[in-house]
Amino acid sequence: MVSAFDAHLMQKALDAAWAYQVLTFPNPAVGAVVSNDQGDILGVGAHHKAGFPHAEVLALKAAYQTLTNDVCIDNIEDATELHTFLKTHHNHLFHTLSLHVTLEPCHHFGKTPPCSSLIETLHLKRVVIGSYDESMEAQGGGAYLQSKGIDVRFGCLKEACDLLLSPFTCKEKKEPFLFFKLALSADGVATGGIITSLDSRKMVHRLRDRCDLLVIGGNTVRMDRPILDARLCDGKAPDVLIYSTQNDFDRTIPLFGIPHRSVMIASDLAKMNDYTMVMVEGGQGLLDALSNEIQWYLIFESPHEKEGKTIVLPSGLQKIFSQRVGEDTMSWYFKHVR
Repeated sequence: MVSAFDAHLMQKALDAAWAYQVLTFPNPAVGAVVSNDQGDILGVGAHHKAGFPHAEVLALKAAYQTLTNDVCIDNIEDATELHTFLKTHHNHLFHTLSLHVTLEPCHHFGKTPPCSSLIETLHLKRVVIGSYDESMEAQGGGAYLQSKGIDVRFGCLKEACDLLLSPFTCKEKKEPFLFFKLALSADGVATGGIITSLDSRKMVHRLRDRCDLLVIGGNTVRMDRPILDARLCDGKAPDVLIYSTQNDFDRTIPLFGIPHRSVMIASDLAKMNDYTMVMVEGGQGLLDALSNEIQWYLIFESPHEKEGKTIVLPSGLQKIFSQRVGEDTMSWYFKHVR
């Protein structure tokens, strides 16, 4: 049974992870919290990017700083160096502490050392896990820690933690993860030029950099003449699928001029199945056309109003997470599709 104490701390871990959803792909988004017996949070961590330190390591780093005020660890960003530093300098500080983590700690050497080995060395009192790691190469961390005498509990806020893992689960199943990105004014307008702040546009470019395909409606291409690249983060431009029954596009539209990019035009989404991370960008027409296909919606909302027609969002959207991005609000929504 999940206690209110554990649920509160796991929710903090979930919130930390959701801030990096998709940005960690092809790795899963993961969050972690280190606390003491009184429930005081000593460190929070979230995985930022594939190849970078995992959430558990960053939470343990933050907790070490809280407990010691040791500035030597401040500038260590490499995962292996962090593992080595904490294993060498932990000084038995973690024996009475708990770790809440949204995904079972990894138990293999990949781009970073196994978190299970670090947790074993620090010998935390308790590890509370949301989702089981079912990947063949990394699973087994929880059972390993139990075998080393650590109190390990599984299934805390499991449904919410499993939902967080949706992009990674799709990858493991060799299915595309599909989400619809919208930028809205405070009064719900999605047309008429730039709507959100530079901070939000930079975030969208970071998301594009993690995607291998963008889907966009034909009318949007004709009217907006977009480039659809990731230049604001010096990232790669994903391939583009223009969803249209007509193939009458002006090839001087910037999106057609990006090197090493495939631009496809089709009246169906079959090509989408050749990709792993797919972002849809468009307006009301595409929103309506794909309402039975898409479960995930990412909405950037400006605090400013704008003249134009208010967009009608699909019914049944459940808000999962919100955060500020500059002056705007970025929110993830989930919709159950029959």
